[in-house]
Amino acid sequence: MAKATAARVTYEPVIGLEVHAQIRTKSKMFCGCSADYFDAPPNTHVCPVCLGLPGVLPVINQAAVEATLMTALALNCEIPEACKFDRKNYFYPDLMKGYQISQYDLPFSRNGWLTIEVDGQTRRIGIERVHLEEDTARLLHRTDAHGRAYSLVDVNRSGVPLLEIVSKPDLRSAAEARAYLVKLHAILQALGISSGHLEEGAFRCDANISLRPVGSTEFGTKTEIKNMNSFRAVYRALEYEIARQTAILEEGGQIVQETRGWVDDRGITVPQRSKEFAHDYRYFPEPDLPPVFISREWVAQLRARLPELPDARRERYQREYGLSAYDAGQLAGSHAIAQFFERTVALYPKPKVVANWVQGELFRLLKDRETLDLSDLRLTPEHLAELLTLVDRGVLSLALARQVFEEAFVTGERPEAIVQARGLAQISDTAELERVVDEVLATNPRPVADYRAGKEAALSFLMGQVMKATRGKANPSVVAELLRARLRTD
Repeated sequence: MAKATAARVTYEPVIGLEVHAQIRTKSKMFCGCSADYFDAPPNTHVCPVCLGLPGVLPVINQAAVEATLMTALALNCEIPEACKFDRKNYFYPDLMKGYQISQYDLPFSRNGWLTIEVDGQTRRIGIERVHLEEDTARLLHRTDAHGRAYSLVDVNRSGVPLLEIVSKPDLRSAAEARAYLVKLHAILQALGISSGHLEEGAFRCDANISLRPVGSTEFGTKTEIKNMNSFRAVYRALEYEIARQTAILEEGGQIVQETRGWVDDRGITVPQRSKEFAHDYRYFPEPDLPPVFISREWVAQLRARLPELPDARRERYQREYGLSAYDAGQLAGSHAIAQFFERTVALYPKPKVVANWVQGELFRLLKDRETLDLSDLRLTPEHLAELLTLVDRGVLSLALARQVFEEAFVTGERPEAIVQARGLAQISDTAELERVVDEVLATNPRPVADYRAGKEAALSFLMGQVMKATRGKANPSVVAELLRARLRTD
């Protein structure tokens, strides 16, 4: 009797994300130093507090606390009445005091959620907590003329207010993780509390991932992935880690609980250190800061200050502009894109046309950007409104309009100026087009005969020849009318 073959186990990922987002404040979390550090010369935005010198006392930045509470409200979190700061003790060259002021058992919020959509399915992802801490200094790794590696410490970033947003382990794929990050990034942008610039480290993510057999409710052994500086990197790192852990489990091995770093140019994760537990940090209440008591009146005032968030904006676009759920979601998902769209519609009140151009031409030219940050965009809503008006007036064909759009995107020139400088105005003059049409008909007798024999496709060929002869500037509707008239009478 043949021996039964054991069924192959199918595994599902269990993913939780820890996002750190710098809060945009004028001063740092616990001192008066400027928090605008990114382009500053090294170690110029520093004082005894953020340098961690003995005997100094921190002072809580109220604006950072309010930004944290507003983020928690936007993420549907519970806000307790009493919170406190704690010392998280560990030693690393970028941690000036040998500890970080953070929050442990009494954070500013707990138990929130946000919704994501992946492959047409809507899922609610739990938020474990939103708490507030201080950022560390920066290590700048260099190599000297002899090839010897060394590191420099820039303390300018030390003490910048930092949100930590911890999801529950509710994510089940790399695609869901990416959708969660995009949604969270959009919410922070709408709140206006963080620049969200990934390339500057203002929005950073660590991922915890484990695998378990499909249908199981037990968690597997997790690993933490660090050093991911883009949404794409998070997606690729999780995909790699899912494959790595699956291979180990299928071979009968065991997953080691550890922290791994993502190596982007190699597309792999590598071991960094064994995974720490909370007790490894020896948390205890920060003795130099008092507890923070949050009145219900304060919470109500902050809730009243919340701006329109992406989900509400999407619903309004469907209701106010008559857009489909898909179109509204694409435009409302980014605060910058939403602002661009609405400013254009205010100047050119045809929402569906504007939506098509934003999702088509603008997204095409922005496709290589990790986020839809438009702060350095040369093309303005005024440019797009002017371009669409030129199309409506018959000055530009759609094909020429796309060319002008791309040039305005690159140069920042007004569309009308580009049209004049390059002589791109559409030819609608009947007399001029009649001459071109007659030349095309005379030099293409076969397609003329085919059309008269009932082959409608021949007309498209003849139109293409006219457009080629006029370098795409002929008005298509006028050309079609002239061709049909000539082919009926000749």
